[in-house]
Amino acid sequence: MENKTKHDFQRQMQARHIIMLSLGGVIGTGLFLSSGYTIQQAGPFGTILSYLIGALVVYLVMLCLGELSVHMPETGAFHSYAAKYIGPGTGYTVAWLYWLTWTVALGSEFTAAGLLMQRWFPSISVWIWSALFAILVLALNAWTVKFFAESEFWFASIKVFAIVIFIILGAAAMVGFIPMINAQSAPLFSNVTSAGLFPNGAFAILMTMLAVNFAFSGTELIGVAAGETVNPEKTIPKAIRMTLWRLIIFFVGTIVVLSALLPVSDASVLESPFVAVLERIGVPYAADIMNFVILTAILSAANSGLYASSRMLWSLADKKTISPIFAKLTKRGVPLNAVLFSMLGGVLALFSSIIAPDTVYIVLVSISGLAVVIVWMSISASQFLFRRRYINEGNSVNDLAYHTPLYPFVPIVSFMLCLASCIGIAFDPTQRIALYCGIPFILFCYGSYYLTQTIKKRGVDHEE
Repeated sequence: MENKTKHDFQRQMQARHIIMLSLGGVIGTGLFLSSGYTIQQAGPFGTILSYLIGALVVYLVMLCLGELSVHMPETGAFHSYAAKYIGPGTGYTVAWLYWLTWTVALGSEFTAAGLLMQRWFPSISVWIWSALFAILVLALNAWTVKFFAESEFWFASIKVFAIVIFIILGAAAMVGFIPMINAQSAPLFSNVTSAGLFPNGAFAILMTMLAVNFAFSGTELIGVAAGETVNPEKTIPKAIRMTLWRLIIFFVGTIVVLSALLPVSDASVLESPFVAVLERIGVPYAADIMNFVILTAILSAANSGLYASSRMLWSLADKKTISPIFAKLTKRGVPLNAVLFSMLGGVLALFSSIIAPDTVYIVLVSISGLAVVIVWMSISASQFLFRRRYINEGNSVNDLAYHTPLYPFVPIVSFMLCLASCIGIAFDPTQRIALYCGIPFILFCYGSYYLTQTIKKRGVDHEE
């Protein structure tokens, strides 16, 4: 391998790859499993409202990201924008937060994939499957970016198709076209209001917003991949528009079906609500079908996660804030050292989930959940500061190939909504640990950045 710059990344991702990369990172366990928690906490109507607000937050943040990534299509994206327009310490911290988010996810996803295989192969150890899936994901990322993009396209296509079928079946059951098992009449939205609009109070919506936002996390992968995208000034805006509408339809449509057909008493954090609804509709082998779909969703998210975390390391090295070894690319344009190190982080997270699930791993998961929302806040703040500087330098907004509408309303509102979800978790005992662990980690990142920069500066001054 030889050391190369960002210009040596191969621009091989088409719009369809970018769209499926974003959908692949988003549609995962957050929708297939965690949606049961949200229904349980906020009630059916509150859950629909929570996901509508979450969709609005994602839409506003992606409008901000669109302007930045089209004007400056870099691999590493929002880390670079935060460093340039907010401050280098913030960019450094955002990159590590995002890296940790995906490496922790890798550990949990490999474990979950192994557990899912137990349904079909109970005699084979979970960790054998976890290791095999880890090798598969590593191979997909280590070859070429086009090979990775194609694999992610087909992984994501499976779960997108499954969600479309689920929404169609659910809608048919809601209007009484398909009879429900153990249901005396068509349950058209009966569950939505049966427990009251807000069974645990309207404030429960705010407390569940972090979980909802985390379910939408991965949309920002569009920005991470901007440096490896063909014709980014056209591809990125198109991908953002199509991805956002599909996310809103898939997520909100799915949550409406779940909320309408699944009683609150049956909502569980231990079982996929999809299985419960499909069994009530009478779909044969519902558990096996969803087991396969969730497995592909997990592998798709792991595939996207390893890609995202490795590009964050490359970007940090490219900015000379960590070892230049992570900036090296193979002849095929893959930052292999960054891929391997990120996979190592995922393996360590996997071990921590086994050895210390109640201490080390819970801390990592808590930081990970908070990190995505902080990254979104950095995107909104970066776009606000970028536009202000761009205009102050005498440039015209009309010269931007893509510009965020309704400035400064969009970045300010998106920032405040993300901040509100961070504040909301302070009132939820089950999520409060995210603040207890996340804030010290953020302070540690800032401290380590300025300490290393001070040491580096003194070394240069000493040489002079």
